[in-house]
Amino acid sequence: MAKHTSEQLRFPTVEGLSIRGHFDGGAISSDFGALLLSGIDRQIGLTERLSHAFSDQRNESYITHVMQDLLRQRIYQQASGYEDGNDANHLRVDPAFKLAVGRKPLDEGNHLASQPTFSRLENAATRQDIYRMTRAMVDQFIVSYAKAPRLIVLDMDHTSDRTFGQQAFSFYNHHYRSHCYLPLTIFEGSSGKMVAAVLRPGKRPTGKENAMIMKRIIRRIREYWPRTHIILRGDGHFSNPELMQLCLDDGHMDFIFGLPSNKKLAKLIQPVMDKARTLHAYRSSLQKANNIPSKSTRIFEEYKYGAGYHQKEFLRFHGFQK
Repeated sequence: MAKHTSEQLRFPTVEGLSIRGHFDGGAISSDFGALLLSGIDRQIGLTERLSHAFSDQRNESYITHVMQDLLRQRIYQQASGYEDGNDANHLRVDPAFKLAVGRKPLDEGNHLASQPTFSRLENAATRQDIYRMTRAMVDQFIVSYAKAPRLIVLDMDHTSDRTFGQQAFSFYNHHYRSHCYLPLTIFEGSSGKMVAAVLRPGKRPTGKENAMIMKRIIRRIREYWPRTHIILRGDGHFSNPELMQLCLDDGHMDFIFGLPSNKKLAKLIQPVMDKARTLHAYRSSLQKANNIPSKSTRIFEEYKYGAGYHQKEFLRFHGFQK
C-alpha cells in the first residue's frame, strides 16, 4: 500500500518565484464557478436587489447571516448544481463558496448557513415577498439595457419541476407523466435575457391566470419603456382570448401564438402542406446525393382567420419525411 508523505517537493525557480509541491491537501474545493458567479453578481447587483425586496422579520439580536449572504449562498449553490437545501450542510465550510459570499476561506468561526436556516427562510417568505422579488427580477432585466429598446420579444413557456413526497400544490401532470410544479418562465427572445420566473401549481394554467401574470410584468416594463414595441410569443396553450385582449388593449403590442389544428385550418393550409412536402422531398434527394444530413423544411404563410375579427396566423412547417 502506498504511503502518503507531507514532504514538500522543490522545483527550479521561475523568474524568481519559488515552486513547491504539497501533498497535505489543505483547503480544496471543486466549485471555482461560485467565484465567477460572485463576480458577475457584484457587477449587476442581483442579490442586493433581491435582498431589498425580501422583508426580513428576524430578531436582529439573533442574526448571524444577513439576508444578502443567505441569498448569495443559496443562489450560487443552486447554480453550481446543489439544488437541495441539505447540500448546504457540507458546503457551508467549502472555501470557494465562503470566498464567493465574501468571507475568509479558512476561518473556523465564519461558516456559511446550514440547511435549517434555509428551511426557516423559505418558509418565512410571504406572498408580498414573492411578488416583490419577482418585480425585482423584472427590474434587473430593465436595467440591463442602457436605453429603452425599440422592440422586445417576451417568450413565455411553462417548464416541469418534478416533485417528490407530499408538497403543497404539487399535482400529477399527464403531459410530463410526473407530479410536478409548472412554473412560468419569461425570457427575452432576441437577447436570451431572463425577465421573470413564477412558481405555480403543476396543473395547466387558464388564460385568465396567464394574463394576470403577464399584465403585471408588462405594467412594470411600461413604467420605464412606454413606447417599446412588445411581442408576446408562446405555444398553443397561450393562444387564448385573455392574452390576445391584453395585447390589443396596450396599443404597442402584438402576439405570435401557436394554434391547435382544426378542420378549418387543415383545409386552409392543405396547399401549403403539399408544397412543403414536395420541396422537402426535393431537398432531401439533393442532400442525400451530396452526403449532407437531412434538414427540416419550413414554409411561412399568412391567412385571415378568426371569429368576428381578422387575425394573422403564422403557420410553421417542420420536416416532412417520406
